[in-house]
Amino acid sequence: MTLPSAGGQQPHRYGVVVYGGTPAAVVTACAAACQGQRTALVAPGKRIGGVVSGGLTRTDFGRQETIGGMSREFFERAGKRYHEDIAWYFEPHVAEEVFWEMARDAGVDVYQYHLLKEAGGVRKVWRSIHSITTENGAVFEAKVFVDCSYEGDLMAQAGVSYTWGREGTDKYGETLAGVRPKDRNHQFDFPVSARDSNGKLMPEIGSQPRGEIGAADRKVQAYNFRMCLSDDPANRVPFPKPDGYEAARYKLLAHWLAEFAKVNGRSPRLNEILLPGKMPNNKWDFNNRGPFSTDYIGASWEYPNASYARRADIWREHGDYTKGLFYFLANDPSVQPDLQAEMNRFGLAADEFADNNHFPTQLYIREARRMVGDFVMSQRDIQTDLTKPDSIGMGSYNSDSHNVQRFVQNDGTVQNEGNMEVPVKPYEIPYRVLLPRQQEAENLLVPVCFSASHVAYSTLRMEPVYMIIGQAAGVAADLAIRGGQPVQRIDTGRLRRILQNQGAVLEYPR
Repeated sequence: MTLPSAGGQQPHRYGVVVYGGTPAAVVTACAAACQGQRTALVAPGKRIGGVVSGGLTRTDFGRQETIGGMSREFFERAGKRYHEDIAWYFEPHVAEEVFWEMARDAGVDVYQYHLLKEAGGVRKVWRSIHSITTENGAVFEAKVFVDCSYEGDLMAQAGVSYTWGREGTDKYGETLAGVRPKDRNHQFDFPVSARDSNGKLMPEIGSQPRGEIGAADRKVQAYNFRMCLSDDPANRVPFPKPDGYEAARYKLLAHWLAEFAKVNGRSPRLNEILLPGKMPNNKWDFNNRGPFSTDYIGASWEYPNASYARRADIWREHGDYTKGLFYFLANDPSVQPDLQAEMNRFGLAADEFADNNHFPTQLYIREARRMVGDFVMSQRDIQTDLTKPDSIGMGSYNSDSHNVQRFVQNDGTVQNEGNMEVPVKPYEIPYRVLLPRQQEAENLLVPVCFSASHVAYSTLRMEPVYMIIGQAAGVAADLAIRGGQPVQRIDTGRLRRILQNQGAVLEYPR
């Protein structure tokens, strides 16, 4: 049920408290509640479902047969809205309805607008978290806490070790780690000058050097807003001109469009700049594609450790960039007429995100903090060491890191760096990735900012996988409580048996 603000009241005591508004948070809370634990879902904002209900509705799932349990149940419930057995693609409002339905059916207490207190939000007693406090003064006590936020704020305040950015190749012996050579995708495939006719560096190009191939850095892959658009004239809102819009911001894109026409003898098509994906009811999910698109390259680096105020600025900056990009493509005279006409087939979906001017409500935080536990999942675990004795689910989507930076090459042309798309075989995900070091926290599980290298995280970070891991976290929390044990000491064999009985897929026929 949905509960009002708990600020100023006595502490709220639960068996399990799940922090975050992500899909993992919903599934974790449902799993714990279905095991019989009194469970609270403490959501920072109004919505639950994270980016899946906030814009991304063509999520990357890899092989469908690796998705089971409550994660698959979500897609099956979405399918019922369309009179289908399962729906892998759906409308944002449908996703939100399903998440609320799952929470209600499981008997989860949902607290909206309960953002973890920015400083002093976690109280620990020795190795255990005793309580968390939110910005409105609410206090939640629990036997087990689960940090399902995209940012890992509860984890960080609990004193758990974490990292961010990219490890170097020497850290875990990963050939894909660190600064990357030029990738074949989402790049400038023909020379485009980084400077305008006056010799000035064009906007949206970084001034820092790329760095040495394979070197570590603290740079973070690009975020974006996944846009939900409509090509139905009756449900289409024209792209608005954003406040403070300046067409010059997109000068690099204009130069690329012009050069593309010279090199190829034609205008670029819309699907060479953006990635439209068909959804039900004449709606389309638009994602990043090409060298200059919806990914706001270089603007995410501060986010993992930023203050709440700075994060809010970063969200706004990403929103301004995205709104301006779509307005530019739909209206600027430098955009070729045929491309512009193709763009203007679409508009914002009038029946989505009505309380946010039809703009998506969740920034796609592809990666932020990553926990460093006793076990860190790395490249070998997604490519060669595919089986795990403590498997709690599977992943199968390719390694997928978006570009990290846009820089000036030695010849004065512009290039992107960081894209990584490398196939994987279906691999098993060990329970260990959820676990902090016991000396740091023995009643905390981390299903989103889990213990993995940047390379491994690039395939694990898919929303269906977060939900798979979340289900295991909810069941593990119950086992720890019933056994009076740290989460690090539960019987993983029993955990696996329960998950299998719940339809989870723990191994792949080989």
